Amino acid sequence: MRRIGLVAAIATLLTGVPATALAAGGPPSGGCAKPRLLILSAYPAEMGQIMKATRLDSVEPIRSAAPESKEFWTGTLEGKSVIEGLTGIGPVNATHTTTAAFATFDCINSVVFSGVAGAGSDQLGPGGTARQSRIGDVTVPDRWTTDGGKTWSTASPALQDLAAQVAPKVALQNTTPLADYACACIDFGTIPGATFPYTPVVLFHGDGSTTDPFGGHAAPCLQHGGDLAGCEPCPAAMGTSPDPSRFVYGVEGVADPGFITGLFAVAGGSGGSYIESDEETGAVAAVVNAHGVPFIGFRGISDGTPDPYGIQNLPFPSQFLVYQQLAADNAARMTLAFVDAYKVPHHI
Repeated sequence: MRRIGLVAAIATLLTGVPATALAAGGPPSGGCAKPRLLILSAYPAEMGQIMKATRLDSVEPIRSAAPESKEFWTGTLEGKSVIEGLTGIGPVNATHTTTAAFATFDCINSVVFSGVAGAGSDQLGPGGTARQSRIGDVTVPDRWTTDGGKTWSTASPALQDLAAQVAPKVALQNTTPLADYACACIDFGTIPGATFPYTPVVLFHGDGSTTDPFGGHAAPCLQHGGDLAGCEPCPAAMGTSPDPSRFVYGVEGVADPGFITGLFAVAGGSGGSYIESDEETGAVAAVVNAHGVPFIGFRGISDGTPDPYGIQNLPFPSQFLVYQQLAADNAARMTLAFVDAYKVPHHI
């Protein structure tokens, strides 16, 4: 699945450094005195509903060391102390951001990823029958591979059990909201959209696949660049001071020919059965597993199955652009319910 890397890359190349990209002031101090739950998403629309529900300590981020300057926000969500951040698109960004989070904060006790994914299928339906994830469904895999099934990174059984307890109480939506592309923090959810003829469900267990369409390069983002190509979650974007060094660092990857060819290359399949396909979760899980910290991932399905507008056969990212907000919001609903029930500590 190509998701928004191509959109972000083109926007970066056409736009250049934003006019507001003035030198950032000194970042707030990292580290923390109490255990915190780390919540990650890849791009702003995935984190929007979660951060809107969070009481932030400051809209100014805590930044990791330059030149990457990964941004994180601390606050309180559902009564829990949290750290929130965007990994950026793709496994390279996901690895770097998760690594930076553990280097910046010494109090991470569990990690949650909330985002969107492409549809998949496996044989874990009732009685070992085939099951298919559909647009709007939320998948919660047991494990992820970044290399076609050669190696795996895993979710915490304890966190999965907790998620399974709260899932029946979560009402997933089946009508598309209008996305907040300008990052104006406007809730367009009351505007009618496409309605699916089914109620999305939460699908537990199975395998997830994380792929890299960027040829081993880090996809760039645009500071204050909206809910698709932006670097910051929408609720914080308006108050975050720009960091030009981060923009320049991100653009370096675009200049490499391997990045552009990777965007348009046909992803090689492994023949595996995956309930979802994304570009970050496996990379995040690998870093989290290495730190011995519990992990869980919620991935809402944004594309890859039939839809009310019949655009499933149009080239990517047509379907993704129409349904990514529905998928992101449903994943966020599961994440919020999970955080509400979460208790410290949990063990793998």
